[in-house]
Amino acid sequence: MILINLLPHRVLARKRRRDAFHATLLGSAIAGVLVAAGVYLLYQSRIADQQARNQFLQSEIQVLDNQIKQIATLESEITALRARQAAVEDLQSDRNMPVHLLNELARRLPDGVYLTEMKQDGQSVAIKGVAQSNERVSELLRNLAESTWLASAQLGEISFANLALTPRDTRRVANFAMTMRLLRASDLTPPAAPGAAPAAPAPAVPRS
Repeated sequence: MILINLLPHRVLARKRRRDAFHATLLGSAIAGVLVAAGVYLLYQSRIADQQARNQFLQSEIQVLDNQIKQIATLESEITALRARQAAVEDLQSDRNMPVHLLNELARRLPDGVYLTEMKQDGQSVAIKGVAQSNERVSELLRNLAESTWLASAQLGEISFANLALTPRDTRRVANFAMTMRLLRASDLTPPAAPGAAPAAPAPAVPRS
């Protein structure tokens, strides 16, 4: 049997090209879908990895936060222990404060001066006394300025009166009042380095 193709060859060529174009288009669509699916899966994998890392970091941050809280608690406990230690040291030092006060006053009191009253309120000390002259009061202030346990000695007031030693012997004396600060052992500072500024001179005492 003989087959005779009645279609022109140009129509057949056009149909083959159209079929080839459709096949190429379909293949490109399939390839595009496959590429898109591959990219989607790749990004999904990366997102999952990043989420796992974020979760790990969150857990580590939580651990660090707990450690920071523990450190803050330890620091507060250390601060409280140091405060207690300082309080105990101050109490131990306060037991010896009257001894240091009496010892320093006995050492620093110049001749011609005696005390008539002394009052201690914590670290504040107030004294009253009688001196032969205002020069003796000035000497007492200078001596107190050199004291280790007494600081900030200040002359409050001074007045002059006549003191009858005998019916025929009357002397003019100076009645004075002073305030000072009694130091604790924790308040003591090391001696000044060479070349440091000299201590301020004692306040002048008015002459009669």
